[in-house]
Amino acid sequence: GEVALPDVEIEPEPQIDHLGRTYATGKRKDAVARVWLRPGVGTITVNKRAVEVYFARPALRMIINQPAELVARLSQYDVICTVKGGGLSGQAGAVRHGISRALVAREPELRKMLRSGGFLTRDSRVVERKKYGKRKARRSFQFSKR
Repeated sequence: GEVALPDVEIEPEPQIDHLGRTYATGKRKDAVARVWLRPGVGTITVNKRAVEVYFARPALRMIINQPAELVARLSQYDVICTVKGGGLSGQAGAVRHGISRALVAREPELRKMLRSGGFLTRDSRVVERKKYGKRKARRSFQFSKR
């Protein structure tokens, strides 16, 4: 009859292309980041610029370093990414999301750690649409009794 297989979680294969890179897409608000991960010393390049140049605010750089910091991989990989759409904050979030997904694609055993850190969840909060009869999405026009 049927042969019962032991319950073993099958780890997906690491995804690495012929140039030794791992690709992933990250999204946040209106920003989309395409991220490539390759073995290196920890340099991050955003749109052909150094991360310190592109994301001048320390808070944004901190956001981007979070996933690699959590799994202690900061100095093992170089990150090359192109990001478009949205503003700086959304773009930083998109890059963070992309780096997290690329790390998991490369080393599937990191999944649990990054998942519990909340780095693999696409932040689905986006700008609410404007409604008619309102000044913004919820802000009403000023009320005047007279």
